[in-house]
Amino acid sequence: MGPTDKGKGRDNGALGGEKRGRSPSESEPDASGLHKGPLPVNGRWSIRRKAEVVIRMLRGEPIDTLSRELGVEVYRLEEWREKALFGMEAGLKERECDPLRLELDRTLKKVGELSMENELLEKEREIVTRRPLPKRRPRK
Repeated sequence: MGPTDKGKGRDNGALGGEKRGRSPSESEPDASGLHKGPLPVNGRWSIRRKAEVVIRMLRGEPIDTLSRELGVEVYRLEEWREKALFGMEAGLKERECDPLRLELDRTLKKVGELSMENELLEKEREIVTRRPLPKRRPRK
């Protein structure tokens, strides 16, 4: 039969279909661990491949060269770089000792303690109401 669809007459290879059980977005990395070359037609860029391209841009590789090598428009590469830089800034803005986070943690801890105390008091009340009162001594 070959790579054509049954009854549809389409060639899956031309659409970037699976080859030997792999998805079209997978390509073999080179010795340095980076993926080289363009994706198949209608292939998808994984987050890892986008990150590799952004790292190459940040290392100083010319964006025009990358665009030609990867078959991706320059504006799209610039978008990826801007998104990566924005994400990096957001990650670096997070504080280890955020005062709001500390206050929230303290409050949640207090709520947990009060809930446990409340449950114990309810159980104690149940036990006390179930047991009979001790007999009173007669007064003299």
